Amino acid sequence: MAIDLSVLDADQRVAAEAPRGPVCILAGAGTGKTRTITYRIANMIDRGQVAPNRVLAVTFTKRAAGEMADRLRSMGIGGVQARTFHSAAMRQLQYFWPQIAGDLPWKVLDNKFPYVARAARAAGLDTGKDMVRDLLSEIEWAKASVIGPDDYVQRIGESPRTPPADVAKVAQVYRLYEEAKTSPDGMLLDFDDLLLHVAGALENAPAVAEEFRAQYQSFVVDEYQDVTPLQQRVLEGWLGTRDDLTVVGDANQTIYSFTGATPDYLLNFSRTYGHATVVKLQRDYRSTVEITELANTVIGKASGRVAGTRLELQGMRGHGPEPQFRGFDDEPSEARAVAAEVRKLLDSGVPAREIAILYRINAQSAAFEAALADEGIVYQVRGGEGFFQRAEIRDALAQLVRAAKRTDLPSDPVVVARAALAPLGLTPTEPEGAQARERWQALSALVDLIEEIVRSQEASTLPEVLVSLRRRADAKQPPAVDGVTLASLHAAKGLEWDAVFLVGLVEKTLPISHAIKAGDDQVEEERRLFYVGVTRAREHLHLSWSLARQEGGHKNRSRSRFLDGLVPQLDVEQSPQRLKRNKRCRVCGNPLATPADKALGRHESCEPGYDERVLAALKRWRLEVSRAANKPAYVVFSDATLMSIAEAMPASEAEMLDISGVGPVKVEQFGAGVLGVLAQFR
Repeated sequence: MAIDLSVLDADQRVAAEAPRGPVCILAGAGTGKTRTITYRIANMIDRGQVAPNRVLAVTFTKRAAGEMADRLRSMGIGGVQARTFHSAAMRQLQYFWPQIAGDLPWKVLDNKFPYVARAARAAGLDTGKDMVRDLLSEIEWAKASVIGPDDYVQRIGESPRTPPADVAKVAQVYRLYEEAKTSPDGMLLDFDDLLLHVAGALENAPAVAEEFRAQYQSFVVDEYQDVTPLQQRVLEGWLGTRDDLTVVGDANQTIYSFTGATPDYLLNFSRTYGHATVVKLQRDYRSTVEITELANTVIGKASGRVAGTRLELQGMRGHGPEPQFRGFDDEPSEARAVAAEVRKLLDSGVPAREIAILYRINAQSAAFEAALADEGIVYQVRGGEGFFQRAEIRDALAQLVRAAKRTDLPSDPVVVARAALAPLGLTPTEPEGAQARERWQALSALVDLIEEIVRSQEASTLPEVLVSLRRRADAKQPPAVDGVTLASLHAAKGLEWDAVFLVGLVEKTLPISHAIKAGDDQVEEERRLFYVGVTRAREHLHLSWSLARQEGGHKNRSRSRFLDGLVPQLDVEQSPQRLKRNKRCRVCGNPLATPADKALGRHESCEPGYDERVLAALKRWRLEVSRAANKPAYVVFSDATLMSIAEAMPASEAEMLDISGVGPVKVEQFGAGVLGVLAQFR
C-alpha cells in the first residue's frame, strides 16, 4: 500500500521525506514525533530505499517500542525491529556470545541489591536500604557514563556530582560488585553489561561487527536527548562508518542527567554530521494556546547551552481556559482543593483517566491520595504500570485461557470475556466499597482493551485476543484504568491528559534541595522538569503550592522560583520576606489589595512618582529587546514592572532585585540594559 503523506503537516512531511542519511528532528512536546518517525520509516520502506527487517528503531521504553510497532503494523508495514537499547543488546548478545566468549555461560542479573549490599559490607559501609540503593544508583551512573572502578575516583573529582559516601569507598564497592558477578561457573550481566559487551564486540571483533552491520542498515533513535555515553558508544558500534541515522529529541526535555544521560549528542548532531537534515516540529497538537504560551514562557527563562535550542510551541488546539494558579496555607488544604477541582471536572464530563496530579517526589502523593479517597474518587498511583501483574488481572487471564479451550461458548470474545469475568467481580454496575471498586475498575479496563483489540481487527477469536494481550503485557502497554493518575514528573514523561494538576510547587521541592546545592546546571534541569509537567496538559492546567506542610504548621515555605513572573503576588503564598515588601502604597501609605496594585507598589489611582521620559525610554528599550528575541514585549517586563523601575531608579543589579516582578533570571538577562537606559537620566 502507498503511504499517504498528505496527513502530515509541512514540517512533519519534510522529516518523513528527507533523504537517507543523517536526519535530526527537533520535536517539541505534542508535535507528533512518533507519528513523524513512523511515517519516515514507512516512506523509506514504501519507496524501496530499505527493507523492513533492515531497520532498527530504538526507543527508551518498551511501551514506546510497542506503540511504534503497532502504528507500523496498522500501516501495513511489518518486520521493523522496534526495541529499547537494552532489549536490542540482549538479543544481539544471545546470538553473538559463542563467538566472543565460547562456552562460558551467562545470564542477566535482575536483582543487583544483594550483590551491592555484600560489597558495601566488605568495604565497611552502612548497609541500610537507602545507602545500598544510593550506591547501586552511583554504580549505574558510572557504567552509563563509561567510567570503570579504576577511573571512578579521578572522574568523580572532575565532575560536580556528589558521591553517596567516601569516594574511595564507593570505588571499592564498585570493584567488589564487578568481581562478584564473575565466577568459574559463568557470568552475571547487569543491563549496563549487556551494552558494554555489545559495544566491545562491535569494536574488537570484526567478524561480529560485519555480520551485525549487514543485518541492519537504517537506524532511528527516539528521545535522543536522553542517551548516555554508553548507549551512544553502542549506537556508534552499530553504525560503523555509515550515517543512515534519524534521531528525534528535544534538549529542553532533558530530565535524566542523574542517570548519566546527556543532550550533548543531540546538540552536536549538526557538527558530527555536517550534511545532516535538521527539521523543527513546533506545532503542538496536544495543548491549547494558553498552555503552550505558558510553556514557552517557562522555558523562555532557561539559561545555558541547552536553552539555546528551545522550540517555540504553537498551540494548534485553539483556545481554552487560562491556567489556574493557587497558593494555600498548608498541604492538606491544597490537597482538598485539588480533589474538589477534580470532582468538578468529573461532574463536567472529563473522564477520570484523563486527569492527572503530578508532583516532584513520590512522598508528596500521600496527602492527595487521602483527599481523593475522602471525595470517593478512584485513583491509581504512577500510571498503573503494573496492570498485567495485578492479582485480579492474572486471575482474569487464567480464566480466559480456560474459556478459550471450550467449544460451547459464543464466538464473540467480548461476550465470552464479560461472562467469564463475572464470577471474579465484573458486575454490570460499579460496586460500592474501595477494594471491590478497584477490582471492578481493573476487570472493566481489561474488557475495554479486548473490545479495542476486536474493533481494530487485530484479533477476532479469543485465542488470538489472548496472544495480543500477552504481547501488550510484554510491551508494558497497560490500558488506562478509569481512575485519576497520581505520578511523579519523571514518571509522567511521554504521557498526556486533558487536565493536569501540578502540585507542591515550592522552593526546595521544585527545584529540589540537592539541585539548588549542586548549582545552576541542576536547577536548569529542574526547570525542564517543570516544563515537561506543563506540557502534559491538553486543556486544563492547575498549578498550586502551600506554605506549610501540616495544618496550622509554620508557614516557612515559599513558592517555586519557576513561578516568578508567571503569577501575580498573592497574599497566601507570600513568604515572610515577601510580606515585608509592597504591602502598602509607596505614595499614600495605605494597604494594597489587588495583585495589579501590589505589582505596581502603589494604587493605580495614586499619583505616579516617575519621570514620563524615563518610562518612555524603558518602553523603547523593551520593544527593541522583544523584537530582537522575537517575543512579546510583556515577556521582557510588564508595564507595571517598568513603572516600578522608573519610580525606583535602581542604580545596581542588587537594587533591581528589590523591585516586584524582577527576579535573578531577569536581572541576568536584562539588568545591564535597564541600568544603561536609567544612566541617561541621572
